[in-house]
Amino acid sequence: MTSTALFDEPGPKARRRIRIATVLGTLAAVALAALAVRQFAANGQLDAARWQPYATWPMWRYLLDGLWSTFLAAVVSAALSMALGLLLALGRLSPRRWVRLPAAGYVEVVRTIPALLLVYVVLFALPRYGMDLPLFWKLVVPLTVSNAAAFAEIFRAGINAIERGQTEAGLAVGLTRFQTMRLIVLPQAASRVLPSIVSQSVGLLKDTSLGFIVSYGELLYSGKVLAAYNHLVIQTYLVVALIYLVVNASLSKLARTLEARRPALPARRPARA
Repeated sequence: MTSTALFDEPGPKARRRIRIATVLGTLAAVALAALAVRQFAANGQLDAARWQPYATWPMWRYLLDGLWSTFLAAVVSAALSMALGLLLALGRLSPRRWVRLPAAGYVEVVRTIPALLLVYVVLFALPRYGMDLPLFWKLVVPLTVSNAAAFAEIFRAGINAIERGQTEAGLAVGLTRFQTMRLIVLPQAASRVLPSIVSQSVGLLKDTSLGFIVSYGELLYSGKVLAAYNHLVIQTYLVVALIYLVVNASLSKLARTLEARRPALPARRPARA
């Protein structure tokens, strides 16, 4: 198995410093958490009466409806982003300059633009030109535009990781370049970048919290409405944060599991002079 580390393995002194820093960081985090709990208790935020509403089903049903809206926006955005990202990746790898340059320009420009700015463009700029999208698409469109550039780089890296001999073998047996890419290269590339795709999807799921800006009823916006209704701001947002933590931690665990199960990449043969 070939090593994929981008840096030298730490020595004994470095490992000792890492352990010390980890212990100090953990102690600082515990101290801050204890201080926060103490302040909450001093202000009555830990009273059972303030948490009792979250032991009832209507509260959880409302939050779960928001979680479902979050999943729906994330799934649609991820599907569209992957499709557009794959086209952009193939465009960047095209030998034709009139295809390659626009695809590269899109990726390089969009990667520098915050998703929040794209949300504001869809929310305020497009309606001035008669393009007032439905509420759901006011969130999905900017997320798709933003994440397509990231998925394009993921797919391009996966395609470039496939040995050139795979393409040459496909062409040698009579397949066209399109057939070789579709039947031989892309399946292998998708398998190799699957952990990265899951990781990017986790980030996309977190970006759906931008629906708060367009008043789309995702989880964070549902928490805002619920806090305004029951006046339990701290309790509501702590519960929302816990839901995000569980969901994102589960998806991150899935990405690590896929990464661990991925077979080692074969060593590349040196190029001929």
